[in-house]
Amino acid sequence: MKQITLEYPDDFEAAVQATPEELAAQIRLMAALKMFELAKLSSGKAAELAGMSRTEFFEMCGRYRVSVFNYPSEELEAELKADLEAVGKIPS
Repeated sequence: MKQITLEYPDDFEAAVQATPEELAAQIRLMAALKMFELAKLSSGKAAELAGMSRTEFFEMCGRYRVSVFNYPSEELEAELKADLEAVGKIPS
């Protein structure tokens, strides 16, 4: 696994009230959440970056209000329209 080195102010850990290990975990989680939200990572890869299972990652998505449905609005609209058309074709 590769590493990234991040510089931050000396008093940053105290400001966020976290140990160096907690801070590293939080930064990984925040990066994973944002990259997932922007559709740069799949949920599996984002969970891997965050160091947790997909189930745990989805729980974090809920906690931080990141939608687990990454559909562009146009794609979602097209799917809904197709579904409604399909429902209209079902005999009663």
